[in-house]
Amino acid sequence: MDRVAVVLEYVREMASGTMDVSQKIPAGYTPSLIERTWLSLFDGRNELLTFTAIAFIMHEMVYFGRYLPFLACDYIPALRKYKIQDNKEVTDDMKWKCLRKLLLTHFFIEGPLMLGFLPVAKLAGIRTTELPLPGWQEMAMQIAVFFVLEDLWHYWVHRLFHWGPLYRAVHKVHHEFSAPFGMTAEYAHPLETVIFGQGTIGGPVLYCSYIGSVHAVTMFMWITLRLFQAVDAHSGYDFPWSLHNVLPFWAGADHHDYHHAAFVNNFSSSFRWWDRMFGTDIKYQAHKARQAKLKAKVE
Repeated sequence: MDRVAVVLEYVREMASGTMDVSQKIPAGYTPSLIERTWLSLFDGRNELLTFTAIAFIMHEMVYFGRYLPFLACDYIPALRKYKIQDNKEVTDDMKWKCLRKLLLTHFFIEGPLMLGFLPVAKLAGIRTTELPLPGWQEMAMQIAVFFVLEDLWHYWVHRLFHWGPLYRAVHKVHHEFSAPFGMTAEYAHPLETVIFGQGTIGGPVLYCSYIGSVHAVTMFMWITLRLFQAVDAHSGYDFPWSLHNVLPFWAGADHHDYHHAAFVNNFSSSFRWWDRMFGTDIKYQAHKARQAKLKAKVE
């Protein structure tokens, strides 16, 4: 109860005032252009509302912006050969249905969650306007940890969602599209949106609690890369330059598309190792072997 009271007090303080960023600059420290630009976003504004607005706008721009190249691919015949399930059409009606549900989810589920995140983040130790901003080495190391933690969470929760009652009540919504396209990455039941989202924000919070501080800039970069990964995995396209062709342990669309087509196997989000370790890619491996044999016969 004391913890809840502290959170509520944080919310009250954040929602009731504006920020003077000059107080955030250490004595004798000269901020860089990037640091001055970051601080200017909060200067004279309410920190809670500003942070939420940045998070929401960034999410929408990255999510839909990353989908646009894949949308363009749908209308370029020369790229059709890279479509994984090229026997299934993605109609305009399907895209509009997905968009309508996504906007409802983003504004009425994810938006309020973002609004409530900052007080929890502050308690965990996540920094927002403190200087200096983290260097790229620190950010890269922390984001790598976040990817591993999120993938572990996603794997086990995803397997649980494929248990009969949970699948029928919750996860079936996401599997409405057996041939996914990039925009379907967050097309899901509200409960699924909330639970899977804990894997994304849980990594930074756990890191702060047990290892060290994380800056909000790192948090936003992590969420950007996570959105890139999610949209790519649902894109329905496997290009020669796709990341899994460079990093064999990366999952990508080749890995996740099979999950949507077959409704089994391949429960991880970013990496292939959990599925390989626990044998939840056996049918997928057999599928790839059959494809290789057919390709060899044709050649």
